[in-house]
Amino acid sequence: MDAPSHSLPPALPPTFAASPLPGLPGIGGALGLIALYFAMQVVTGFVAALLLGFGYRLLHGATSVDLRALVARPDISSAVVIVTLCGAALVTLWVARARWPRLWAQAQPPGFGFATPALAYCIAAVVLGLVVPLVGGKLTELLAHGHAVPQDVKQLGGGAGTGFRIALTLAVASIGPLVEELLFRGVLLSALLRRLRTAWAVLASAALFALVHLPDLHWLWYALPNLALLGVVLAWLRLRSGSLWPAVIAHASNNLLAMLALFASLAHPG
Repeated sequence: MDAPSHSLPPALPPTFAASPLPGLPGIGGALGLIALYFAMQVVTGFVAALLLGFGYRLLHGATSVDLRALVARPDISSAVVIVTLCGAALVTLWVARARWPRLWAQAQPPGFGFATPALAYCIAAVVLGLVVPLVGGKLTELLAHGHAVPQDVKQLGGGAGTGFRIALTLAVASIGPLVEELLFRGVLLSALLRRLRTAWAVLASAALFALVHLPDLHWLWYALPNLALLGVVLAWLRLRSGSLWPAVIAHASNNLLAMLALFASLAHPG
């Protein structure tokens, strides 16, 4: 979607960008919080797998258990992913809230935007969250030249039961968008706007948003433009609406559409 040049807020004045304002997130702090979120996914996933293995041994009276084989089971794997997302999200949200409490509900940067948006932006968010991935998907198809773009979540949910698929879909469509929007369109964008013009800050946050998702896409570069496009639209929603919630809604709509499409393709592979 093309937006008129005046639709984005103007760049913050140089005096603001250059002043060392205490209590505001810097780029280093924003990147550190992003790193914490993904590090906590690793830690939480490892702990969850260990606890599941221990519980399996107790329930079945086994003296040993092949943890790798246990976690490879679709239902168990889905459960680990859900626990991982929840654990990492709780830690990240708590750290951000404790570190920058006064910025939490401020509408415009340097605030994080947990403010009530106008209903029109919420409706626009749903529409954009459903339309942008269709446009981005076509772009990926053009760049991929017929190659598939595998996603770990498809492999995880492929053999899982209906209950686990529903739980996994809800987690991916709610917890992930909430935390990632706080990280990329809340903390990081706020930090970038103190040093860059609005357009450059939006592009930089969108680029990093795309890059951190590459491992889930098996490092296939042609998936980057789709994710970057989504990142730009989400940043536009956040700045234009004066709230983070429209970006969360659009991100959630995007993830929900992706999950439903993945499971539909598994149910009807032809």
